[in-house]
Formats: sequence, C-alpha cells, structure tokens
Amino acid sequence: MLKGQNRLVAAIKSVAAGNYSNDIMELTGPDYPPEVRELAEAVGLMMVRIEAREFHLEQLMATIRTNSLGAVTAVVNALGARDAYTEGHGERVAVYAERLARRLGLDEEEVERVRVAGMLHDIGKIGFSDLVFSNEDTGMNEEMLLEIRSHPQWGYDILKNLDFLGPALDYVHAHHERMDGRGYPRGLCADEIPLGARVLAVADCFDAMTTDRPYQRGRTPQAALAILGSLAGEALDPAVVEAFIVEIEDNGMAE
Repeated sequence: MLKGQNRLVAAIKSVAAGNYSNDIMELTGPDYPPEVRELAEAVGLMMVRIEAREFHLEQLMATIRTNSLGAVTAVVNALGARDAYTEGHGERVAVYAERLARRLGLDEEEVERVRVAGMLHDIGKIGFSDLVFSNEDTGMNEEMLLEIRSHPQWGYDILKNLDFLGPALDYVHAHHERMDGRGYPRGLCADEIPLGARVLAVADCFDAMTTDRPYQRGRTPQAALAILGSLAGEALDPAVVEAFIVEIEDNGMAE
C-alpha cells in the first residue's frame, strides 16, 4: 500500500461530501509518493474550482434576494399612495420588531427575519378595495371586514414563492393571530403562533395606536403601552409585551 493512501481516500470522501478542508492539500507534499501527490493535486484543484463556483452562486443568489426584496418593499411603499396611514407604518414596525427581537435575545439571523417580516407584514393590503382605503371607521360592513381579515393570507400568497424569506413568511401570515385563538386568518393560539409573529403583533399594535389618523389622534406612548398591557394574555404574548414595554421605556419611540 502506498504511503498516505488511506488518508487520500478519506480526504476524497470528505471533499465529495462537501467538506472542503486542507487535508487533501497536505498530501501534495514531497513526503508522499508521486501517485498520491498527483491525485491529491487533481482533487485539490477540483475542490478550489467548486468553491469558486459556489462562491459565485452565493453572490448571485444574494443579488437576486436583494433585488427581489427591494421590489417587494417598493410594492409595500406604494401602499402609501392609497392610504396615508400605511405610509411609513411598515418601516416603523420593522424598527420596533427588530429592537424587540434583540431585547428578547434572539440571534442576529432571526432578528433580521423579524425585521424583514415587519417591513412586509401588510403587503396583503395591496388587495384592499378603494372602499376600505377611503373608509374612516364610520362603519364597516361584512364585506369590508372580510377584506381586512384576509390581508395576512393575501400577503402570504403574494410572498410564498420567495423561498429566501424562510420563516419570515410565516410571521407575515400569523401577525394577526391571538393568544386566545380568536385571531385570523387561521385561529392559531398560544405557542402555535410563531414567536416572530407574536413580536410583530406587539410592534404592529403599538405603532397603530401611536399613529395619527384622519379620524383620530395617535395615543401617547404611555397610553399605548397601558393598552398593550391590558391585551397581554388574551391577544398578545405577555412576555413579549413586557419586553416591549421595557424597550420603549429605555429607548423611546421610532422616529
């Protein structure tokens, strides 16, 4: 048996499994027979080429993700042309949700998913009729209420083919579910609701309450936080509400 033959076989198997280490390159040194060095060099070169292609593919996919997210965010921003209240709402909810996710100790990857979901959570409202957008809470008929309760599902349907969103898609889908199971669109309850969606629900409620509307002045932060506290347990996750109250008291409102 040639010196290093077993190591060579093990290194080739490792490379074939996608584990690109320097083990194969160590076998190209002068301490090993020419046959082992030649094969190790060939496999090492192949490994370098594969790594280069994978790096290029990752860069390409990152560009596609960025462009796709930018296009979808542009759609969300276009809602502001139909509804003055919606303008800026997604950005503020994203800020609150990101801050809250960090306060809860979520890892950076999850924090980013929650932030993106905050930006996109109301994209389903693009399907609202002009009647819903022009209504100033003077009265809602059943058809208008059905539209409003459908927007998380519509948002999910719009975004579902963007695979890179991952769990953020579920957060958009479930941001109007309630802890007591009386939310929509699926009537999830308690831990059935993803944590990211529970974070969004709190951020969304707070911004909705503190934002001026044509028919109603926004509440003060203190009044809004008190209402959030009253909703904890039935509608909102108590632990998430508690963390959000501390976050706002420490760092204030989003600009």
